[in-house]
Amino acid sequence: MSAPKIINLGLPKSGTTTLATAFTAAGLSVADWMHRKPDGTKVGFVGRLMYLGYFDSGDPLQHMSGCDAFTEISVVRRGRNFWPQTDWALLDAIRRHHPGAKFLLSARDPVKHTDSIMRWSNLGKRRLPENHVPGLPQWHGGKPGEIERWIEGHITFCRHVFDGADDFLEFDIADPGAPEKISAFTGVDLPWWGKANANENHKAADADESYSDDDTPLFDQTQDTGGH
Repeated sequence: MSAPKIINLGLPKSGTTTLATAFTAAGLSVADWMHRKPDGTKVGFVGRLMYLGYFDSGDPLQHMSGCDAFTEISVVRRGRNFWPQTDWALLDAIRRHHPGAKFLLSARDPVKHTDSIMRWSNLGKRRLPENHVPGLPQWHGGKPGEIERWIEGHITFCRHVFDGADDFLEFDIADPGAPEKISAFTGVDLPWWGKANANENHKAADADESYSDDDTPLFDQTQDTGGH
């Protein structure tokens, strides 16, 4: 029997890369926003692949069967706009097809979380306001308090979906006890814990504009006919 799948429902800049680094150090196969083959070849965006699997067979993880953990599952860039963590039907499908799956919610103080989003490339300045994101419709996200409200709404959504469930753990990435809580919940010993993908180590703002269609994973090029 394969190990239970681990799915993080956190939004971008909520500590998803830290979680990915920790699980990778623990020996798990991790898909962090982009699913790659063992040799590093891109397969496709995790969010896109989840929806392909869901509509192909009902199993959102069908096209990523070799992965143990999924730490950032949303994507919003170059016409790709997928947010599985906001979709009750898709989450329910994972639970039905993968009994024993563990769901995490990496969270941060909404004000600090928003500040990180606004300083990360063009995520808060362009990509979120210019796209129809669940809970944050197009042209929202540019005014003070709007992204904070979106973050709070997503946390509330997850709490309601998993209310009283034993397959769900919400944790604060700033909590010193977070790694112990995650280990106890998932059964995975975490030999590393720190801060990965910090803003100060990231490329300059708006550098994401250099992303070209040539960088699009082959899986999306052959199957994503709805891209812009």
